[in-house]
Amino acid sequence: MANKRATYSMLAFPVHLLVISIAALVLFWLIGFREGFALSSSIKMKIFNLHPLLMVLGFLIFSGEAMIAYKAIPTPRTVVKIIHLTLHFIALVSGIFGVYAVFKFHDELKVPHMYTLHSWIGMSTIVLFGLQLILGFVTFLFPGAESATRARFSPWHVSAGVLIFFMAIVTTEMGLIEKFIFQQLKRGQEALLVNFIGLLILLFGISVIVTAVLPIRRK
Repeated sequence: MANKRATYSMLAFPVHLLVISIAALVLFWLIGFREGFALSSSIKMKIFNLHPLLMVLGFLIFSGEAMIAYKAIPTPRTVVKIIHLTLHFIALVSGIFGVYAVFKFHDELKVPHMYTLHSWIGMSTIVLFGLQLILGFVTFLFPGAESATRARFSPWHVSAGVLIFFMAIVTTEMGLIEKFIFQQLKRGQEALLVNFIGLLILLFGISVIVTAVLPIRRK
């Protein structure tokens, strides 16, 4: 078991490097090319910029780290469950505020809400993520179901988690494509930066999903 956990820790290391790279590039993009971010500003794009900031650095990265943590952190089951839940809770809060930011931006510019496939899949992802979090909390942590019930539910919980995370990756990539098109980016530094962020997010998603589905049994 110790060897398995060491293997998972080694697999998690490049994922953490991807997280650092994605966070650095997203911040560089939003601050260096998109004028930064703010909850209230006369420059309305600053309000919108909170959306990619919170959805990538908050929702996507923290949900991925939560999935990695369950496999890679060599701690007792109860402790790792709390870490897993906490990271997912941070992801959900970030996602909710990310949705609020884009709705606020649309309201201030009188732009319709929920008119793209990106928004449809994104909202579905947030709702399913919240339901998964609540159900997982009730089943595995508090008050906790019977051990036999938890054992039967566990594979479904993992599968649903992987599916929802996949939806988050798809939604993020679609959002980057929309931004690329709306800003009419073709060639240049910003275009390369956005595309490179998309590639790193894809690698991050693949790495997290592969690590999540590898078999491990905790005592």
